[in-house]
Amino acid sequence: MSTSTLTSPAIAADWNRLADKALAGDILTDDEAMSVLHADDTEILALLHAAYRVRRHYFGNRIKLNMLLNAKSGHCPEDCNYCSQSSVSDAPIDSYPMQETDAIVAGARRALAAGASTYCIVCSGRGPNPRTLDTVIDAVKAIKQEMPLKLCACLGLLTDDQARRLKDAGVDRYNHNLNTSQANYEKVCTTHTYADRVGTVERSVAAGLSACSGIIVGMGETELELIGMARHLRDLGAESIPVNLLHPVDGTPMGSAGEVRPLFALKVLAAFRLLCPDREIRVAGGRESTLRSMQPLAFYAANSMFVGDYLTTDGQAIDADHKMIEDMGFTIERPGEG
Repeated sequence: MSTSTLTSPAIAADWNRLADKALAGDILTDDEAMSVLHADDTEILALLHAAYRVRRHYFGNRIKLNMLLNAKSGHCPEDCNYCSQSSVSDAPIDSYPMQETDAIVAGARRALAAGASTYCIVCSGRGPNPRTLDTVIDAVKAIKQEMPLKLCACLGLLTDDQARRLKDAGVDRYNHNLNTSQANYEKVCTTHTYADRVGTVERSVAAGLSACSGIIVGMGETELELIGMARHLRDLGAESIPVNLLHPVDGTPMGSAGEVRPLFALKVLAAFRLLCPDREIRVAGGRESTLRSMQPLAFYAANSMFVGDYLTTDGQAIDADHKMIEDMGFTIERPGEG
Protein backbone atom coordinates (compact mmCIF):
# COMPACT_ATOMS: atom_id res chain seq x y z
CA MET A 1 0.00 0.00 0.00
CA SER A 2 1.61 3.26 -1.08
CA THR A 3 1.01 6.77 0.18
CA SER A 4 0.27 7.90 -3.35
CA THR A 5 -2.55 5.34 -3.57
CA LEU A 6 -4.12 6.63 -0.36
CA THR A 7 -4.02 10.26 -1.47
CA SER A 8 -4.88 9.87 -5.15
CA PRO A 9 -6.53 13.14 -6.32
CA ALA A 10 -9.11 11.17 -8.32
CA ILE A 11 -10.12 9.13 -5.26
CA ALA A 12 -10.27 12.20 -3.02
CA ALA A 13 -12.39 14.06 -5.57
CA ASP A 14 -14.92 11.24 -5.72
CA TRP A 15 -15.46 11.07 -1.95
CA ASN A 16 -15.41 14.86 -1.66
CA ARG A 17 -18.19 15.00 -4.24
CA LEU A 18 -20.34 12.92 -1.86
CA ALA A 19 -19.38 15.20 1.03
CA ASP A 20 -20.34 18.26 -1.04
CA LYS A 21 -23.68 16.65 -1.80
CA ALA A 22 -24.36 15.90 1.88
CA LEU A 23 -23.36 19.44 2.89
CA ALA A 24 -25.73 20.86 0.27
CA GLY A 25 -28.62 18.94 1.84
CA ASP A 26 -28.94 16.49 -1.03
CA ILE A 27 -29.58 12.84 -0.22
CA LEU A 28 -27.13 10.24 -1.48
CA THR A 29 -28.52 7.61 -3.83
CA ASP A 30 -28.32 3.93 -2.92
CA ASP A 31 -25.53 3.48 -5.46
CA GLU A 32 -23.55 6.35 -3.94
CA ALA A 33 -24.03 5.05 -0.41
CA MET A 34 -23.12 1.52 -1.47
CA SER A 35 -19.94 2.83 -3.07
CA VAL A 36 -18.87 3.98 0.41
CA LEU A 37 -19.35 0.49 1.84
CA HIS A 38 -17.55 -1.00 -1.18
CA ALA A 39 -14.64 1.44 -1.09
CA ASP A 40 -11.27 -0.20 -1.52
CA ASP A 41 -9.44 -0.54 1.78
CA THR A 42 -6.64 1.61 0.39
CA GLU A 43 -9.08 4.53 0.11
CA ILE A 44 -10.06 4.61 3.79
CA LEU A 45 -8.13 7.79 4.65
CA ALA A 46 -9.59 9.73 1.73
CA LEU A 47 -13.09 8.46 2.58
CA LEU A 48 -12.76 9.42 6.24
CA HIS A 49 -11.46 12.85 5.28
CA ALA A 50 -14.62 13.42 3.25
CA ALA A 51 -16.79 12.23 6.14
CA TYR A 52 -14.85 14.51 8.47
CA ARG A 53 -15.65 17.55 6.34
CA VAL A 54 -19.35 16.92 7.02
CA ARG A 55 -18.82 16.05 10.67
CA ARG A 56 -16.72 19.20 11.24
CA HIS A 57 -19.33 21.40 9.57
CA TYR A 58 -22.02 20.36 12.03
CA PHE A 59 -20.07 19.43 15.16
CA GLY A 60 -16.63 20.98 14.92
CA ASN A 61 -13.91 19.00 16.72
CA ARG A 62 -16.01 18.14 19.75
CA ILE A 63 -16.64 14.60 21.01
CA LYS A 64 -19.77 14.02 23.07
CA LEU A 65 -19.27 11.46 25.83
CA ASN A 66 -22.13 9.24 26.94
CA MET A 67 -22.07 6.93 29.95
CA LEU A 68 -24.66 4.32 30.86
CA LEU A 69 -25.79 2.50 33.97
CA ASN A 70 -27.24 -1.00 33.76
CA ALA A 71 -29.84 -0.31 36.44
CA LYS A 72 -31.70 -3.61 36.06
CA SER A 73 -29.82 -6.58 34.62
CA GLY A 74 -30.85 -9.92 33.17
CA HIS A 75 -34.04 -11.98 33.44
CA CYS A 76 -35.39 -10.45 30.22
CA PRO A 77 -38.28 -12.40 28.62
CA GLU A 78 -37.32 -11.32 25.08
CA ASP A 79 -35.35 -13.68 22.83
CA CYS A 80 -32.90 -11.27 21.16
CA ASN A 81 -30.19 -13.61 19.88
CA TYR A 82 -27.31 -11.17 20.41
CA CYS A 83 -28.11 -10.21 24.00
CA SER A 84 -26.53 -11.82 27.06
CA GLN A 85 -29.54 -10.74 29.16
CA SER A 86 -32.15 -12.42 26.97
CA SER A 87 -34.26 -15.51 27.70
CA VAL A 88 -32.18 -17.56 25.23
CA SER A 89 -28.79 -16.68 26.71
CA ASP A 90 -26.65 -18.89 28.91
CA ALA A 91 -23.95 -16.26 29.26
CA PRO A 92 -22.65 -15.91 32.84
CA ILE A 93 -23.65 -12.35 33.71
CA ASP A 94 -24.58 -10.47 36.86
CA SER A 95 -28.38 -10.40 37.13
CA TYR A 96 -30.08 -8.15 39.63
CA PRO A 97 -33.41 -6.38 40.19
CA MET A 98 -34.04 -2.68 39.79
CA GLN A 99 -31.48 -0.60 41.64
CA GLU A 100 -32.63 1.97 44.17
CA THR A 101 -32.83 5.67 43.40
CA ASP A 102 -29.66 6.51 45.36
CA ALA A 103 -27.60 4.04 43.30
CA ILE A 104 -28.83 5.54 40.04
CA VAL A 105 -28.00 9.06 41.24
CA ALA A 106 -24.54 7.88 42.29
CA GLY A 107 -24.04 6.55 38.76
CA ALA A 108 -24.83 9.99 37.41
CA ARG A 109 -22.13 11.50 39.60
CA ARG A 110 -19.64 9.00 38.16
CA ALA A 111 -20.72 9.93 34.64
CA LEU A 112 -20.21 13.64 35.32
CA ALA A 113 -16.76 12.94 36.80
CA ALA A 114 -15.89 10.93 33.67
CA GLY A 115 -16.60 13.96 31.47
CA ALA A 116 -19.88 12.66 30.09
CA SER A 117 -22.56 15.13 29.12
CA THR A 118 -25.25 12.46 28.69
CA TYR A 119 -26.15 9.78 31.24
CA CYS A 120 -28.30 6.85 30.15
CA ILE A 121 -30.35 4.74 32.57
CA VAL A 122 -30.86 1.28 31.09
CA CYS A 123 -33.20 -1.43 32.39
CA SER A 124 -33.65 -4.91 30.97
CA GLY A 125 -37.10 -6.22 30.08
CA ARG A 126 -39.78 -5.89 27.45
CA GLY A 127 -40.90 -2.60 28.92
CA PRO A 128 -40.97 -0.82 32.28
CA ASN A 129 -43.24 -2.09 35.03
CA PRO A 130 -44.69 0.49 37.46
CA ARG A 131 -41.86 0.15 40.00
CA THR A 132 -39.17 0.50 37.34
CA LEU A 133 -40.81 3.56 35.84
CA ASP A 134 -41.38 5.22 39.23
CA THR A 135 -37.79 4.58 40.31
CA VAL A 136 -36.38 6.03 37.09
CA ILE A 137 -38.62 9.09 37.40
CA ASP A 138 -37.55 9.67 41.03
CA ALA A 139 -33.88 9.34 40.05
CA VAL A 140 -34.26 11.69 37.09
CA LYS A 141 -35.81 14.39 39.26
CA ALA A 142 -33.00 14.08 41.80
CA ILE A 143 -30.26 14.16 39.15
CA LYS A 144 -31.73 17.20 37.43
CA GLN A 145 -31.71 19.12 40.72
CA GLU A 146 -28.02 18.35 41.30
CA MET A 147 -26.27 17.96 37.93
CA PRO A 148 -26.28 19.57 34.46
CA LEU A 149 -26.41 16.23 32.66
CA LYS A 150 -28.59 15.39 29.70
CA LEU A 151 -30.57 12.31 30.72
CA CYS A 152 -31.45 9.38 28.50
CA ALA A 153 -33.64 6.43 29.43
CA CYS A 154 -33.64 2.99 27.81
CA LEU A 155 -36.44 0.90 29.28
CA GLY A 156 -37.79 -1.11 26.36
CA LEU A 157 -41.13 -0.70 24.62
CA LEU A 158 -43.14 2.33 25.78
CA THR A 159 -46.78 3.36 25.85
CA ASP A 160 -47.83 6.94 25.09
CA ASP A 161 -48.48 7.59 28.78
CA GLN A 162 -45.09 6.22 29.85
CA ALA A 163 -43.32 8.40 27.28
CA ARG A 164 -45.17 11.49 28.53
CA ARG A 165 -44.35 10.71 32.18
CA LEU A 166 -40.66 10.38 31.36
CA LYS A 167 -40.70 13.67 29.49
CA ASP A 168 -42.54 15.46 32.32
CA ALA A 169 -40.01 14.11 34.84
CA GLY A 170 -37.09 15.66 32.97
CA VAL A 171 -35.83 12.88 30.70
CA ASP A 172 -34.27 14.51 27.64
CA ARG A 173 -33.79 11.51 25.36
CA TYR A 174 -35.13 8.00 24.90
CA ASN A 175 -33.01 5.20 23.46
CA HIS A 176 -34.63 2.36 21.58
CA ASN A 177 -32.52 0.87 18.81
CA LEU A 178 -33.99 -0.62 15.65
CA ASN A 179 -30.95 -2.96 15.76
CA THR A 180 -31.38 -4.59 12.36
CA SER A 181 -33.48 -4.32 9.22
CA GLN A 182 -37.16 -5.22 9.00
CA ALA A 183 -36.35 -8.05 6.58
CA ASN A 184 -33.75 -9.51 8.96
CA TYR A 185 -35.62 -8.94 12.19
CA GLU A 186 -37.24 -12.36 12.70
CA LYS A 187 -33.79 -13.96 12.43
CA VAL A 188 -32.68 -11.86 15.40
CA CYS A 189 -35.79 -11.70 17.62
CA THR A 190 -39.30 -13.23 17.57
CA THR A 191 -40.87 -11.99 20.83
CA HIS A 192 -41.42 -8.50 19.45
CA THR A 193 -41.30 -7.00 15.97
CA TYR A 194 -39.47 -4.34 14.05
CA ALA A 195 -42.76 -2.41 13.99
CA ASP A 196 -42.90 -2.55 17.80
CA ARG A 197 -39.52 -0.84 17.96
CA VAL A 198 -40.44 1.76 15.37
CA GLY A 199 -43.62 2.48 17.34
CA THR A 200 -41.68 3.20 20.51
CA VAL A 201 -39.38 5.61 18.67
CA GLU A 202 -42.41 7.38 17.22
CA ARG A 203 -44.11 7.60 20.63
CA SER A 204 -40.93 9.05 22.15
CA VAL A 205 -40.80 11.76 19.50
CA ALA A 206 -44.53 12.51 19.90
CA ALA A 207 -44.00 13.00 23.65
CA GLY A 208 -41.25 15.55 22.98
CA LEU A 209 -38.31 13.31 23.80
CA SER A 210 -35.20 13.38 21.63
CA ALA A 211 -35.00 10.04 19.86
CA CYS A 212 -31.85 7.96 20.17
CA SER A 213 -32.03 4.93 17.90
CA GLY A 214 -29.41 2.96 16.06
CA ILE A 215 -28.17 -0.35 14.77
CA ILE A 216 -25.97 -3.35 15.49
CA VAL A 217 -23.71 -4.15 12.54
CA GLY A 218 -22.94 -7.81 11.90
CA MET A 219 -26.20 -9.68 12.57
CA GLY A 220 -26.80 -10.99 9.06
CA GLU A 221 -28.10 -7.81 7.45
CA THR A 222 -27.18 -7.04 3.85
CA GLU A 223 -25.18 -3.97 2.90
CA LEU A 224 -28.22 -2.47 1.18
CA GLU A 225 -30.21 -3.05 4.38
CA LEU A 226 -27.57 -1.10 6.31
CA ILE A 227 -28.12 1.81 3.95
CA GLY A 228 -31.88 1.44 4.35
CA MET A 229 -31.58 1.55 8.14
CA ALA A 230 -29.65 4.81 7.95
CA ARG A 231 -32.41 6.28 5.78
CA HIS A 232 -35.18 5.01 8.08
CA LEU A 233 -33.51 6.37 11.21
CA ARG A 234 -33.06 9.76 9.55
CA ASP A 235 -36.70 9.81 8.46
CA LEU A 236 -37.91 8.73 11.92
CA GLY A 237 -36.22 11.81 13.36
CA ALA A 238 -33.52 10.02 15.34
CA GLU A 239 -31.30 12.84 16.58
CA SER A 240 -28.71 10.44 17.99
CA ILE A 241 -27.74 7.28 16.08
CA PRO A 242 -25.58 4.72 17.91
CA VAL A 243 -23.65 2.45 15.56
CA ASN A 244 -22.98 -0.72 17.53
CA LEU A 245 -20.62 -3.37 16.22
CA LEU A 246 -21.65 -6.90 17.16
CA HIS A 247 -19.55 -8.17 20.05
CA PRO A 248 -20.31 -11.92 20.03
CA VAL A 249 -20.87 -13.15 23.59
CA ASP A 250 -20.36 -16.81 24.47
CA GLY A 251 -23.64 -18.34 25.62
CA THR A 252 -25.83 -16.38 23.21
CA PRO A 253 -27.15 -17.73 19.90
CA MET A 254 -24.86 -15.27 18.11
CA GLY A 255 -21.87 -16.12 20.26
CA SER A 256 -20.07 -17.76 17.35
CA ALA A 257 -20.85 -15.05 14.80
CA GLY A 258 -17.90 -13.65 12.91
CA GLU A 259 -16.52 -10.29 13.95
CA VAL A 260 -17.02 -7.18 11.84
CA ARG A 261 -13.90 -6.16 9.91
CA PRO A 262 -12.38 -2.97 11.37
CA LEU A 263 -12.12 -1.22 8.00
CA PHE A 264 -15.69 -2.15 7.11
CA ALA A 265 -16.87 -0.72 10.44
CA LEU A 266 -15.17 2.58 9.55
CA LYS A 267 -16.89 2.55 6.14
CA VAL A 268 -20.27 2.05 7.86
CA LEU A 269 -19.59 5.06 10.10
CA ALA A 270 -18.64 7.14 7.05
CA ALA A 271 -21.80 6.05 5.22
CA PHE A 272 -24.01 6.98 8.17
CA ARG A 273 -22.32 10.40 8.42
CA LEU A 274 -22.91 11.11 4.73
CA LEU A 275 -26.51 9.83 4.84
CA CYS A 276 -27.35 11.55 8.15
CA PRO A 277 -25.03 14.56 8.04
CA ASP A 278 -26.48 16.62 10.90
CA ARG A 279 -27.21 13.78 13.33
CA GLU A 280 -25.17 12.69 16.31
CA ILE A 281 -23.38 9.56 15.11
CA ARG A 282 -22.11 7.55 18.07
CA VAL A 283 -19.52 4.81 17.85
CA ALA A 284 -21.00 2.53 20.46
CA GLY A 285 -20.86 -1.09 21.67
CA GLY A 286 -18.13 -3.21 20.15
CA ARG A 287 -15.87 -0.21 19.51
CA GLU A 288 -12.94 -1.61 21.46
CA SER A 289 -13.15 -5.24 20.34
CA THR A 290 -13.82 -4.47 16.66
CA LEU A 291 -11.73 -1.38 15.91
CA ARG A 292 -8.91 -2.10 18.33
CA SER A 293 -5.93 0.08 17.29
CA MET A 294 -8.11 1.86 14.70
CA GLN A 295 -10.47 3.34 17.29
CA PRO A 296 -9.22 6.93 16.87
CA LEU A 297 -10.09 6.91 13.16
CA ALA A 298 -13.77 6.55 14.05
CA PHE A 299 -13.82 10.16 15.27
CA TYR A 300 -13.47 11.45 11.74
CA ALA A 301 -17.03 10.25 11.09
CA ALA A 302 -18.54 9.90 14.57
CA ASN A 303 -18.93 12.83 16.96
CA SER A 304 -20.06 10.81 19.97
CA MET A 305 -18.94 7.76 21.95
CA PHE A 306 -19.63 5.75 25.08
CA VAL A 307 -17.13 5.78 27.93
CA GLY A 308 -16.97 3.26 30.74
CA ASP A 309 -18.46 -0.19 30.67
CA TYR A 310 -21.42 -1.39 28.62
CA LEU A 311 -24.37 -3.44 29.83
CA THR A 312 -22.55 -6.73 30.42
CA THR A 313 -19.18 -6.21 28.72
CA ASP A 314 -16.19 -4.11 29.77
CA GLY A 315 -15.22 -0.91 28.01
CA GLN A 316 -11.84 0.75 27.70
CA ALA A 317 -10.44 2.61 30.70
CA ILE A 318 -11.88 6.12 30.85
CA ASP A 319 -8.46 7.73 31.17
CA ALA A 320 -7.38 5.92 27.99
CA ASP A 321 -10.43 7.27 26.15
CA HIS A 322 -9.68 10.81 27.30
CA LYS A 323 -6.06 10.48 26.20
CA MET A 324 -7.12 9.10 22.81
CA ILE A 325 -9.38 12.11 22.25
CA GLU A 326 -6.64 14.52 23.29
CA ASP A 327 -4.02 12.81 21.12
CA MET A 328 -6.27 13.13 18.06
CA GLY A 329 -6.76 16.88 18.59
CA PHE A 330 -10.45 16.59 19.50
CA THR A 331 -12.06 18.13 22.58
CA ILE A 332 -14.67 16.75 24.95
CA GLU A 333 -18.06 18.44 24.77
CA ARG A 334 -19.03 19.67 28.21
CA PRO A 335 -22.56 19.63 29.63
CA GLY A 336 -24.64 22.41 28.10
CA GLU A 337 -22.40 22.89 25.05
CA GLY A 338 -24.37 20.66 22.66
